[in-house]
Amino acid sequence: MVYFMALALALGFGVPVAVLSAALGQGKAAAAALEGMARQPEQTGRLQTAMILALAFIESLVIFTLLVFFLMQGNLPKTSDVLSAIQAGAGAAATAPATR
Repeated sequence: MVYFMALALALGFGVPVAVLSAALGQGKAAAAALEGMARQPEQTGRLQTAMILALAFIESLVIFTLLVFFLMQGNLPKTSDVLSAIQAGAGAAATAPATR
């Protein structure tokens, strides 16, 4: 049961962390490219090409994370199975004698 709980937490936190990290990375890449274009307007074409390539690589990491999310989501048990296991565990704990 701990495995499924850890898997659910990883899925719940992994995708948002990846998306936020990618958003920060894309913002920094765009800001650096725009600063470079402002300083050297003659290099705009080369900087723009490098920026688009960097943004594509950053976005591909988010797409891979989303793919892993969908693959791992198939390993989670059904909600009804988890609820029945919790209820069975709570019932067994209530009927078990206290040991000291």
